[in-house]
Amino acid sequence: MTGVLSGLTVITLAPNVPGPLAAASLRDAGAKVVKIEGPAGDPLAQMSPEWYAELHRGIDVQVIDLKTEAGRAALDTLLAGADLLLTSSRPGALTRLGLSPERLGRDFPRLCRVTIVGDTRDPEAAGHDLTYQAEAGLIDPAQPAMPRTLMADLMGSREAYAAALALLLGRERGQTERERVVGLGDAARFAAAPYRVGLTAPGGLLSGAYDNYRLYQTADGWIAAAPLEPHFAARWTETLGEDAAATLRTQPTAHWVALAAERDLPLAALDGAGEG
Repeated sequence: MTGVLSGLTVITLAPNVPGPLAAASLRDAGAKVVKIEGPAGDPLAQMSPEWYAELHRGIDVQVIDLKTEAGRAALDTLLAGADLLLTSSRPGALTRLGLSPERLGRDFPRLCRVTIVGDTRDPEAAGHDLTYQAEAGLIDPAQPAMPRTLMADLMGSREAYAAALALLLGRERGQTERERVVGLGDAARFAAAPYRVGLTAPGGLLSGAYDNYRLYQTADGWIAAAPLEPHFAARWTETLGEDAAATLRTQPTAHWVALAAERDLPLAALDGAGEG
């Protein structure tokens, strides 16, 4: 592959979702990625075989038991020729495997390291995407429902990717920084910022309380409409009149999606409603 990371080698020990997502991004940027899995494999392979296969396309997956001396020696051999190590275990677990920051910095001084933890405030505390979203206020306690996406994992993976790029670029420029720690709880709090400042909280401008950024019912489903800017807002009123909600209920979703495309209005069907 060619790309900004072409010629560089990444070793990843990170299973589940954030690690494989970050590793796939590094692969797509041109890096050679070697994934180390224990004898039990990656839980993601059982949870979502199709997604696992997609994320590991073109990645060299090797089964190595890092709880054995032979396994740790094999990993050391790989690290000696690597540019970046990606992990997602708690610091104590990494230390027990002989992968403490002190030891890695001493034995592999050129090796950059991106360490994904649950939360930088307490890296040893247990947690997962669901708990981080709950703590960050991304789940409504008045109407609790399971999240539709893995917000903390997804955002954490992108932060891990950005951290890897920064470390590798910095090394090429002679900088001495070799490790960055990424917290999934931190990522969830970052994602919750619009709610925290009131923008998407009840009554906020982007909460659905205003006509120009909300969900509307149609004759056969729902649409999302966001004519926020003045030119969109004027065109919205010109197209639908003063009572957009009543007008939208008179026609099916497909009608309004087609009309929005014709009039250049920001509108989308929910879950593909009205298509086909």
